[in-house]
This record gives sequence, structure tokens and C-alpha cells, in this order.
Amino acid sequence: MKITKQCVAALSWTLSDTLGEELDVLEEPVEFLIGGDDLFDVIEDALQGCSAGSTINLQIEPEQGFGEYNGQLVFLEPRAVFPAELEEGMKFDGTALPAGCSPDTPQDALYTVTEIYPEHVVLDGNHPLAGIALRLSLTVRAVREATEEEIGCGTAGTGFFRITPIVNLAPPSDALH
Repeated sequence: MKITKQCVAALSWTLSDTLGEELDVLEEPVEFLIGGDDLFDVIEDALQGCSAGSTINLQIEPEQGFGEYNGQLVFLEPRAVFPAELEEGMKFDGTALPAGCSPDTPQDALYTVTEIYPEHVVLDGNHPLAGIALRLSLTVRAVREATEEEIGCGTAGTGFFRITPIVNLAPPSDALH
């Protein structure tokens, strides 16, 4: 069976940056709905017409993948409003930020604590791979018809490459957030 819209492809891959540093290796195949919300369009387009055993090498530019790095998604927040056990790398959903954080912080982002200072914390709402061109070497391990449930949900249950873009950001300003 060849890959077309509304089918499920089991994929394995190696994801690296343009310098060749491996970022992720998926050896065991994972199923993705083609024509749904699981993969970036550039990946789906490259997979059209492929079948089990096909190998594809792609370069994914930031605008085709996790987006350009957006400095408007970096916020300085008071250290005092966060728990004492705060560590770099911790993540906070924008809807669950501690009381006392800036009301300008978009709620539809996932924020990573990137730096901790005595008086403030740096929160970054960019995806960790934002602004990075990626190389993806993927292998199609199997192809099958999608179920009605998968088509209705728009996913085979794995959305490794899909993110919800942040919209309606305030225009850039010189003020710190």
C-alpha cells in the first residue's frame, strides 16, 4: 500500500540539526495519521506515494517546522511567585502559571524555565527546536488504512511534530516582559 491522505504510516527516524548532532532517534516505529494533525506538512508531502521500506531524507527549515525563535515569548517573572524547588528545564502550562506572573504572558504556550536568578525567573514559550533547521532521515516501516476514529480525531494518537502556533501576540515593544 502506498501512502496517501487519510492513511496511517508507521515511521522510524533520526532527527539531527544541520551540524549533524543527533537530537532524537526513534528506532521502534510509531504510527502517524497522514492528512491529520500528527506531522508537519513538509513531512506529509514528502511521504506521498511512499510504501513500506521507503527512506526519505529531509531538511526542515524553521518556518516549515517549529517556527522562528520569537523573543516576544521570553518573559522575566518574579522569583518569589514560584515554588522554592524550581529548577531550570521545568515546564509550566500558560494556563497554570503562578499568580503574580505578567498578565501579558500568552496562556496558549508551554513555558520552560531557562534561567533562575535571585530576583527573577526567565520563562521561554518557544519550542526548544524553534529557529533551528533540522535534518530528518525517516523510514516507512508500514502503511495501513486509517480507522474512522483516527480520521475523526485527526490523529493516530501521536503528535510528535505538531504544535499549536501562538496567535494574537502583541506587537514588539522595547519593554521587558
